[in-house]
Amino acid sequence: MALFDFFAAPALPVPTVDHAGAAALGSQLTGRPVQAHELGSQQDANFLLTDGDDVVGVLKIANVGFGDDDADAQDAVADHLAAVLPDLRFATALPGTRGHLDQAEGTCTARVLRHLSGGTLHGSGHLAPVVVTELGRMAGEVSVALRDVDHPALRRTLQWDLQHAARALDVLADHVTDPTDRARVQQVRDEAWPLIPDGLPQQAVHGDLTDDNVVCRDDDGLSIPDGVIDFGDVVRTWAVGELAITISSLLHHEGMTPVGALRAAVAFHQVRPLSEAEADALWPLVALRGAVLVASGYQQTGLDGDANQYAIAGLEQERRILAAAVAVPLPVMQQATRLALGLPAEPAALPAGHGSLARPGDVTLLDLSAESDDLDGGRWLEPGIEDDLAAREHTAVARAIEHRATRAVPLSRTAPATVPTGLHLWTSAPLELTAPWAGRVHRDGDALVVTGASHVLRVESADLAAGPEVAAGQPLGTVPPRTRVRITVTTTPDVVPTFVTPELAAPWRGVVCDPAPLLGLDTVDDDPHARARELQERREVSLAEVQEHYYAAPPQIERGWREHLLATDGRAYLDMVNNVAVLGHGHPGFADAVATQLRRFNSNSRFHYRAVVEFAEKLTATLPAPLDQVFLVNSGSEAVDLALRIAMAATGRRDVWAVGEAYHGWTYASDAVSTSIADNPNALDSRPDWVHVLDTPNPYRGKHRDGDAAAYAPEAVTRIDALAAAGTLPAGFVAEPVYGNAGGMALPEGYLAAVYGAIRRHGGLAIADEVQVGYGRLGHWFWGFEQQGVVPDVVAVAKAMGNGHPLGAVITSAAVAERYRTQGYFFSSAGGSPVSSVVGTAVLDAIRTERLQENAREVGDHLHARLRALGEKHEVIGAVHGFGLYCGVELVTDRTTRAPATALTGRLCDRLLELGVVMQPTGDGQNILKVKPPLVLTRESADFFVDALDHALTTGV
Repeated sequence: MALFDFFAAPALPVPTVDHAGAAALGSQLTGRPVQAHELGSQQDANFLLTDGDDVVGVLKIANVGFGDDDADAQDAVADHLAAVLPDLRFATALPGTRGHLDQAEGTCTARVLRHLSGGTLHGSGHLAPVVVTELGRMAGEVSVALRDVDHPALRRTLQWDLQHAARALDVLADHVTDPTDRARVQQVRDEAWPLIPDGLPQQAVHGDLTDDNVVCRDDDGLSIPDGVIDFGDVVRTWAVGELAITISSLLHHEGMTPVGALRAAVAFHQVRPLSEAEADALWPLVALRGAVLVASGYQQTGLDGDANQYAIAGLEQERRILAAAVAVPLPVMQQATRLALGLPAEPAALPAGHGSLARPGDVTLLDLSAESDDLDGGRWLEPGIEDDLAAREHTAVARAIEHRATRAVPLSRTAPATVPTGLHLWTSAPLELTAPWAGRVHRDGDALVVTGASHVLRVESADLAAGPEVAAGQPLGTVPPRTRVRITVTTTPDVVPTFVTPELAAPWRGVVCDPAPLLGLDTVDDDPHARARELQERREVSLAEVQEHYYAAPPQIERGWREHLLATDGRAYLDMVNNVAVLGHGHPGFADAVATQLRRFNSNSRFHYRAVVEFAEKLTATLPAPLDQVFLVNSGSEAVDLALRIAMAATGRRDVWAVGEAYHGWTYASDAVSTSIADNPNALDSRPDWVHVLDTPNPYRGKHRDGDAAAYAPEAVTRIDALAAAGTLPAGFVAEPVYGNAGGMALPEGYLAAVYGAIRRHGGLAIADEVQVGYGRLGHWFWGFEQQGVVPDVVAVAKAMGNGHPLGAVITSAAVAERYRTQGYFFSSAGGSPVSSVVGTAVLDAIRTERLQENAREVGDHLHARLRALGEKHEVIGAVHGFGLYCGVELVTDRTTRAPATALTGRLCDRLLELGVVMQPTGDGQNILKVKPPLVLTRESADFFVDALDHALTTGV
């Protein structure tokens, strides 16, 4: 058997065959008339064969370099995998379809393969984490299944076989015509190849298990890999090469980072564990694969010219793969791989017996983290804040590897570099430096570099001079006062970036040492991701499981400012869901008012003090007559509960009317009138007998839609009248004036007027649940009931009242309030306390003086306009609901049926978090983005959100 050897025949032009020729050959091999449709290939010719609407198979015409023996090996591998992995699909050859096609260069082997439906992951769209994981798992299963497979033709020599990568690059490099690409290819060859250890395990591999060569099943709108095609590169080689090829194919996808691509390695490792040697070889092989792809792409496009559009288009993709593969130094990615796989990964340490660099004496360690008290009031955003804080101290140090809030960047789709690789030192007096070890000395710009036997010290200060060699303890010079110095110690001679992203902080510790001991300071490891995971584990132990949290792997948020949230790793997120923090996060005036009252006095509302009176007066001033009596409580649930009790006491009845798809709270009474199946799947079947539910007046997806929604009101009135005629008289009717649970949707015009009228006609009270939609959020109205042109008998409100402090209220008329005395007295320990009252007043004052209702109207109108325009671009956006800064973006799988896109909405929220936006779903179908940010939201932030949403929907979720 003559085995193919690329180095003996490095030029492999694609077979020349047109559609007619392919159709004729396909008809001959299958025995039925077929049409041929070109699929494209790097070095072969592939055609989809059809017979009318039926797919017959895929005609594969191999390059002249590969004969029947190669086809036998490919078929043997495919057949074996199909037999041992029945849960996966494989493109095996159709029996009896082997044939040949003569070309000027020789005879090509042709055969027809089974066509696997579902499409591939082709293109550079975003891949959800679960897709990356499934691709890695599949590669692991294939690797395990092929461990003992052999065939003589598998010992051929291919340019794609990574064990020959260095030699292949030597042959192909001259074909790379772009100087930058050629230099990068050569650099990878020189740097990556020496990192491959000897003796890596070998076996049969697919050799091209990439995004283009897997087919997928649809899993609720998500493409999950479950099939493998194109066995043209099967070969016996390093087993870990299979995974390297898979990972490399991920790197051109939108938003994929090298560390993110390691999800595939984790999944592979769980199925087929990697040794430490294989783990260390993995990323160098990824880089080599990228270099071979680029060099081969240049060769093939030069060989085939315009005739091979597949190779031409692929070259740009391959260049992105290579750029991503070398974006992080290989030793750092080796450390990242070990950390991801849970293999031993020791951080770099200073050399044993090192000396001192300086003795700065009394040192103040600056706290630049998200939890630093020095960064209140948005100071983490001030330019030069680090220098300003340091200037207060005699000698100040900002640690290396500390995740700095001062480097956070709001409104950024990518995580900024917030983690310093070295420490920074400020001194108010001259500071003498000495060499901590012997070494060669040279200057590199503003830096003095001391290269020792194993470590490199870099001190960035223009005033230092020494050399060309120093012994340990010899002077390096004196740092002048009021100078900022950066000190870095590495185990590599390469210059390291000043700051790195949080996901790379731990991997960089493999080559970067903490210089703190050189100054007599203790070293400290700062890994906020590990701390966040540990804190989540503690939460799950100590809090009841039913108290859910946003996201499966939530960032740890410890600071907020206006509409921004700051995680402990220094990533800033735009908060688009927090209607509790109506004034924005970290509001200084609000915090000062509360702190002042706490220092003075706090107790319950039975004492006599000014704050509760002033707050009640300001609150009732926002409401129309006769709503002038206030009950103060702690939450929205309590407010709705009390409102229902007031209605029952005032009427002497207990029956209450509510609407479907509503959420009102968690207390007994507020939960009883809550009908949302998103919050309680059994809600509609478990209401007590005193709760009567009207049809959901949802004009978008309810029983009556669009122009027919006017029917909801008369139907509701008919039902209320019928029940009253049968002897069941209402105590009251409760509803949100704007449908909060459905995404801030407007009720049908005139709905509340009609229902309020019917309830009152039978002696009941109208209750407006303003917990979510009131307090200026709607922009055009302070209260939601104003949108419907009605005045309720009882108003329940909370959330925005306290800006995050537990505060709620029920407001009604004097006549109704007086009738509540039949139930005894009312009292709430914290409701209406001096602190709570100051909180309430501070919020109302800020809403007025900072024009937050006006801002909700102006920015909200802009936001709605942009979202509606986005709906014209993306079919998945079925409707945009709401007013002001309460929006609902309803996502559907079909605009005609309006079927909720539940799974996509969940994935979209996760994708938006990656892009720097906090967003959550709402609605009974969990398919509505609930957009209700702090009322300080700026136009810039609104645009950032819409642009991020557009980007996610465009590139994929």
